[in-house]
Amino acid sequence: MKTDIVVVSAVRTPFGKFGGSLREIDCYDLSAMVMREALRRINLEGRLVDEVYWGVGDTSACKDVYTPVVARQALLKAGLPPETASCSIDKACVSAMSAVQLGARAIRVGDIDVALCGGVTTFSREPLILRNLRWQGCRLGSQQLEDPLYALGYKDYNPVAVDTGEVALEFGVSREEQDRWALRSHQRYGQAHAEGRFKDEMLPLKVSTDGPERLLEIDEQYRPDAAYEKLARLKTIYGSPTVTAGNAPGLNDGAAAVLIASRGRAEELGLPILATIVSMANAAQEPRYLATVPAYAIEKALEKAGLSLDDMDLIEINEAFAAQPLVTTRVLAQRHYNDDPEKLDMLRDKTNVNGGAVAVGHANTASGARIMMTLIYELRRRGGGTGVAAICGGLAQGDAAVVKVG
Repeated sequence: MKTDIVVVSAVRTPFGKFGGSLREIDCYDLSAMVMREALRRINLEGRLVDEVYWGVGDTSACKDVYTPVVARQALLKAGLPPETASCSIDKACVSAMSAVQLGARAIRVGDIDVALCGGVTTFSREPLILRNLRWQGCRLGSQQLEDPLYALGYKDYNPVAVDTGEVALEFGVSREEQDRWALRSHQRYGQAHAEGRFKDEMLPLKVSTDGPERLLEIDEQYRPDAAYEKLARLKTIYGSPTVTAGNAPGLNDGAAAVLIASRGRAEELGLPILATIVSMANAAQEPRYLATVPAYAIEKALEKAGLSLDDMDLIEINEAFAAQPLVTTRVLAQRHYNDDPEKLDMLRDKTNVNGGAVAVGHANTASGARIMMTLIYELRRRGGGTGVAAICGGLAQGDAAVVKVG
């Protein structure tokens, strides 16, 4: 149908490790790189983009801390016309997928025809915070700096690693399972990268941090020497019963862009159609149930699409922790397959087939777009099919997208 929402271009940077090769690149510049590349790949003029929707996280990492309007600044750096409307959104880790959903909604109701969507995170540029000097002054005495990245929680709630570990055990997902899934992620990522499966989605970058200029064309979080014995020896973090630095991704830097359009406009402009967005959905649960919320987002997206889990050829679940896909698939198996262990294995077999964020990295407010394009490009590599991508976000928000290729 002419009113279908289609993906016409999708690209991301390699995801850098904390303090790694991308640490000197500002979020505006990193965003502009993928915006430009998404347009360049299909030879689309910037004036044909009606609106930009861009996910951002903690804006204290921006050079303009107060109202940085990242979408606006990035699109200008990318060379889009100054008349281009934009919206910067912060929904924590679900931001980039929600950005795609907002663009799709605007297209579906007929307000626009083409939207450039995605997100960016630059954890390495996060500053330390010194609070309360404005009114208290400082004549004598030491001052305490605060690291906003420590424990990555919310002041009025548990660290997310604590909630995730506790909920994992509640659903029967052990520390050992999480470590083995983390190893699986690195192993599958290594094989996929060696076979060139990420070339379509990744924009290699010339970087010169820590030495001569070189080409970064692999995600820096990946550990080729990962081994179960090493993972099992790691201590848990922040008081979590199961989560370690090994079965979680790092604090990563990166940007991802997904260009969408109505099918009618895409055909009119002669644009390639990578996939059709069949449905998208949001969900939310009690804040501590971060690990379960992708399951409910998946259910809502499938219901909207009139499809079932059996119709999904592939599943992408963002590995905010290794526990996330394990708990999510367990919830789905309980709710749809009476907790049949064979069905649970079936779900996990087609989840994150090229590894996930434990190996790729989790550039929080870019990851929602990243998992969508990873799913789309893998379906295309297989000759087509239908899949669902889902991601959790701060205080148990969840987004999901069903896509079809072919």
